[in-house]
Amino acid sequence: MEQMIFKSDDLIVMSLINYFITEKNYNPMIIHGLNDEIWLENLDSDYKIVRIVSHHIHNKEQLDFDKFKLSRIVKQIKKKTLSLKVKVLSIYTDIEDEKLLSDNDVIVTKEEDINNPKLTNVFPDIVEKTERKEDGLEYFMKITDNINKKNEAKNKTAERIFTYRKPIITYAIIAICIFMFMMMYIFGQGSEDNYTLLKFGASLDILIKNGEYYRLFTCIFLHIGIVHLLCNIYSLYIVGKEVENLYGKLKYLIIFILSGICGSILSLAFNSNTIGAGASGAIFGLLGAFLYFGYYYRAYLGNSITRAILPVLIVNLIIGLMSSSIDLAAHIGGLVGGILVSMMVGVPDKEGTSNKINGAILTIVYIAFIIYLAFWR
Repeated sequence: MEQMIFKSDDLIVMSLINYFITEKNYNPMIIHGLNDEIWLENLDSDYKIVRIVSHHIHNKEQLDFDKFKLSRIVKQIKKKTLSLKVKVLSIYTDIEDEKLLSDNDVIVTKEEDINNPKLTNVFPDIVEKTERKEDGLEYFMKITDNINKKNEAKNKTAERIFTYRKPIITYAIIAICIFMFMMMYIFGQGSEDNYTLLKFGASLDILIKNGEYYRLFTCIFLHIGIVHLLCNIYSLYIVGKEVENLYGKLKYLIIFILSGICGSILSLAFNSNTIGAGASGAIFGLLGAFLYFGYYYRAYLGNSITRAILPVLIVNLIIGLMSSSIDLAAHIGGLVGGILVSMMVGVPDKEGTSNKINGAILTIVYIAFIIYLAFWR
């Protein structure tokens, strides 16, 4: 019968992996072509990447080649995660000369080496949490169980956030827009008639400044012409159902309404004697909410953001700049509002109370600023 033999450096590596995954919420990364290296990722940590290097490095040339490989991989990670800076902590378990190491490098060849200021200054509990009473196979089984439990909890969280749910609020908003469009033809002269639009709640600066503030809200659900309606309900269906699924129904509704109102207010500041209507400001707010969510979950959504959402957003803003018929101010007002309101309501399982308070303060300041632009500038 064969018995598993664990060397001391194997146990050190296992204790470090267990610590970073179970205590500091790092996730294992799959990096093809690397041997005797373990990569862990936590984009919310000071060190976004921790790598544990087990292969022997006996001279400066080997270490330089290791750093060259590291820089190329980090460049790819920056692109994928939309990060300007990715700080990497490299932990070497077998290196000839400690003097070869840089500031973000640590050598750990025995358990006592974990009590290194480079580690303890950033991870104050690392010494305590990596102490072990078990040895050999018993310790291996224990940390395997710990990591499996942690991964199971993470999988349940991801499943809860990303599992598809029927976008009832999005369907309801689309239904309201269609209903209001039909009502303008049944009880008025159609969606392109100025009197009918104003009768049903479209925005007009002189009326809003005379106290009809409700128009900042009601204009969101009105559309001028069938093309305008179809474009917006299609965009709302594509973007809205995703944002509703990610944030939940109540947060989604708050983001949609406040973004739409922010778009209406900023539109008022730059468009005088012009009738305004449409949900595009609110839709841009939903795009902003998706971008904000993607920042926190960029390890999951990085490619989706760079290849899908950002190009759509940039193209629409460019079209708005080139076309006088498109209300660019409403789009920008809604986009900024959506990002700030998302910060206020919070991204699921990622933000604490302080971030939400900061988001609420910034949202209030932003709304106050655009109100100033619209009414007192």
